[in-house]
Amino acid sequence: MIDLNKPGTQIDISIPLQFNGPQPNAYGVAAAKSKACEAGDIVGDTRCGGSVNFEQYTFIPHCNGTHTECVGHITDERISVLDCLKDVFVAAGLVSVEPDKLDGGDLVITDSSLQAASVGKAADTPTALIVRTLPNDNSKLTRQYGEGNIPPYFTAEAMEYLVECGFKHLLVDMPSIDRIFDEGKLANHRIFWNVEPESLEVNAATRLESTITELVFVPNEVADGEYLLNLQIAPFASDAAPSRPVLLTT
Repeated sequence: MIDLNKPGTQIDISIPLQFNGPQPNAYGVAAAKSKACEAGDIVGDTRCGGSVNFEQYTFIPHCNGTHTECVGHITDERISVLDCLKDVFVAAGLVSVEPDKLDGGDLVITDSSLQAASVGKAADTPTALIVRTLPNDNSKLTRQYGEGNIPPYFTAEAMEYLVECGFKHLLVDMPSIDRIFDEGKLANHRIFWNVEPESLEVNAATRLESTITELVFVPNEVADGEYLLNLQIAPFASDAAPSRPVLLTT
């Protein structure tokens, strides 16, 4: 039984999106912004004499904050995450992993590091896996990811291992499970969703109800282990939507 009134029972691992303020960013895209709108005699800012705050928000879900995406991210067919995410509450395992450094300087999460983090054991019951990369600090809340700051990413073998373990939902604190500049191959996304390399089409074996959530942030005081995950998304009919993953503890 989960007592929702008990302090610490609900742990929000999303990154709040501060429009016009400090925020994470991937690929150097435009920052998320908001601006007051005007409609006839309505001024959308109470500070400027308006009766209400009435704003337009501009952002890119894949790059400006915590988001959940579906296979429609890599297909010609416009598949919606709203249709793919069937689970509301799922068992989830949280593991902390220290990426390995390649000769070229890239940091990667390998199948060996996942096994060392007891991911296989976590797969005995959970439907979702949350991967916290080390070191871990609050700079992830506003980190700028680009050519000069390549974040860690999974090896193909690591992704194959996660699929073999049976995880349906994957949550990570990086902006992508692939290298952010990989010539558009997105090989790990295709492995996770079971889409053929370089294909833009689903097939009979594609994991349509599986999701990937990127740019989460798990504070250090949250211990590795098993949780109940409430994966909340905005009701966007699109391949990705802003999301608010919440961990529930007993």
